[in-house]
Amino acid sequence: MDGLHCEGSGRPAGAAKRNIVKGNVMTDYAPAGADRSVREVLAEVYAAWAANDADAFVQPYADTATAILPGSYLRGRQAIRAAMAALFASHLKGSKAVHEVQDIRFAGADVAIVTSKGAVVLAGQAEPDAASRSLETWVLSRDGGSWRVQALHNCPQQAA
Repeated sequence: MDGLHCEGSGRPAGAAKRNIVKGNVMTDYAPAGADRSVREVLAEVYAAWAANDADAFVQPYADTATAILPGSYLRGRQAIRAAMAALFASHLKGSKAVHEVQDIRFAGADVAIVTSKGAVVLAGQAEPDAASRSLETWVLSRDGGSWRVQALHNCPQQAA
C-alpha cells in the first residue's frame, strides 16, 4: 500500500470513521478533530463579520476561493474582501451574522463540505428578519495543516 490509505479500508491514512452528530447523521472519514477544526474556521469568519472586519473575514479563505451570494459571483479572496468591505461600510454596518451548522461531511481527509443555516442581524435588531435567513454550503480544504474556505454558496431560505 502506498501509505495514503489504511490497509483494506479505502480511508486515508490516519482517518477514523466517525459519525457527525449535528443535524443529519452522516458517516464520513476524517482525521480526529477535523470536524472541530472546520467549525473553528467558520466561527472565525462569523467573528470577523461581527467586528465588520473584511480583512479578518477573508483571512481563512483560499486565494482562489469563490463565493456565490444572491445576485453575485465573487471570484478570489480579494473580490470577496472588497465586496464585504463595501457591505460593512454601508448596508451591513454594525451587523452580525448567525449560523447553525446542519452537517459536516468529509469527501476525504482534506476536504470538508458543510451545510448550514444563517441569518443577518442588522444593527439595532435583536433578532434577524425572516427575509435574511439563508441556506449555505461551504467547501473547505486542508493545506499544510490549515483549513481554508474554497467555496461558499449562500441562497435565501424559503419560508416553511
